[in-house]
Amino acid sequence: MEHVDHILIVDDDREIRELVGNYLKKNGLRTTVVADGRQMRAFLESTPVDLIVLDIMMPGDDGLLLCRELRAGKHKATPVLMLTARNDETDRIIGLEMGADDYLVKPFAARELLARINAVLRRTRMLPPNLVVTESGRLLAFGRWRLDTSARHLLDQDDTMVALSGAEYRLLRVFLDHPQRVLNRDQLLNLTQGRDADLFDRSIDLLVSRLRQRLLDDAREPAYIKTVRSEGYVFSLPVEILGAQE
Repeated sequence: MEHVDHILIVDDDREIRELVGNYLKKNGLRTTVVADGRQMRAFLESTPVDLIVLDIMMPGDDGLLLCRELRAGKHKATPVLMLTARNDETDRIIGLEMGADDYLVKPFAARELLARINAVLRRTRMLPPNLVVTESGRLLAFGRWRLDTSARHLLDQDDTMVALSGAEYRLLRVFLDHPQRVLNRDQLLNLTQGRDADLFDRSIDLLVSRLRQRLLDDAREPAYIKTVRSEGYVFSLPVEILGAQE
């Protein structure tokens, strides 16, 4: 039997969740609607889903808390698309930092929501099954640098700390988790947890350029992140795990 994607919609507004659920059904998706985090948890205990549409503004446990909970538990690989009632940049950035794959501002067109759902699912399925980001809490050494994955600090050979943005940290973390392996742009976009604030209007190439600057990596003859023409990027140095961090 052909697989039909199952979308879980979590929103305390009954009208919105019913309208969205019905629209997605008409467009070939299977949907389940719940009103809050308690119902979401209960449903996920027994039924896996392909993607969760999660409202931020809900009474009780809000969407930000629920997204963080999902990312820390057994559903950490399930894509999450967040809905917010206002175009608040803080909500957007925090949601993406919590691990959301995309976000959409209310009011929105159902057609755009469907397009974003399909885009997130498509990106997710382009990843090889063994391509995952490992857990934090280690010291990773490469070249003249070390990355403390607990404190999210980049340290040079003199123990000088170099500040990284959230997007830069996640991109570096992906490269260090998959050294000497070519990753295309869609894989990098997905593994950095999608549409970070810096990625909405700019390409992954710009983020790679910024990370190279942090690493003092010459873009003309890079030692760390090399461009593979027509394919993507590869982190060319071996990575050593120095030990777990407290």
